Amino acid sequence: MNFKLLLFITLVVVSCSNQKEKSPIEKNAQNTEIGFATIPNLPESMTFAGEKILLQDEDIIERLDREVLTNAYYQSATTQMLKRANRWFPAIERILKEEKIPDDFKYLAVIESGLVQATSPVGAQGFWQFMPFTAKQYDLEINDEIDERLHIEKSTRAACAYLRDAQDTLKDWLLASASYNRGIGGVRQDMRWQGTDHYFDTDQNSETARYVFRILAVKLIFENPKAYGFNTDKIKLYEPFKTKRVVVKQSIPNLARWALEKGINFKILTKLNPWLKGNKLTIKNKTYQLLLPSESENLKPYKQYLK
Repeated sequence: MNFKLLLFITLVVVSCSNQKEKSPIEKNAQNTEIGFATIPNLPESMTFAGEKILLQDEDIIERLDREVLTNAYYQSATTQMLKRANRWFPAIERILKEEKIPDDFKYLAVIESGLVQATSPVGAQGFWQFMPFTAKQYDLEINDEIDERLHIEKSTRAACAYLRDAQDTLKDWLLASASYNRGIGGVRQDMRWQGTDHYFDTDQNSETARYVFRILAVKLIFENPKAYGFNTDKIKLYEPFKTKRVVVKQSIPNLARWALEKGINFKILTKLNPWLKGNKLTIKNKTYQLLLPSESENLKPYKQYLK
């Protein structure tokens, strides 16, 4: 058999093998289309806490663009945050309004924790990521039984108190935002030795340098999610819990048993009151308010769904 004939036979065999029936997995892989987020051009300007930000400086544009791309293409995480925002923003917005803090600071909670009761590697906890020392400065109680950094209303009011102090000192809401990461003293120190008076003109450490831009990016996406590839009409958003407040004036030695007496269970009790750390609540010279379900379908013991 000469070389040309051998080469011809080899090509025929390879061609036939390539035309064999594809497996279901191969067919699915071939037909599956991968969707990517839509990224519009940045606007020429935007506002934060009532301040207009011109997006014309190359440095500002590129730093904001980085955070927009990061959040838009991290679709699983951003989708979950959009879902949670529907549940928690109404309460956070109400408290911000009552405390006279700009509504845009709800996005600070989003970048701090993703609206989950997160714990950082350095020990910060809750939606607003308070460290223990700072939490106690702002009257959040922490002991063996409770941790009010995980109390959504009290921690939000504490964050408002901090931001008000930062604004009173720094006279600028963007700088107050940066101070939530860097500290009021740290922001002032950076500005002093560099001779600057604005966040965008100040060179910061890598984390603080990104911090405000992360807030701005989340604001852009959350205020116009469809433009960034998130169709909230088709996403099942998490509904706010329907709850009622129960004032507790006496110690509860067994919270699990107490929950059962209220027609729920310990899991639901701590879901609504994540600041409870254990199975008892000791009360001395004060009262607490516990949240309980108020005829909410998503807050019933599982057995009630069985038929």
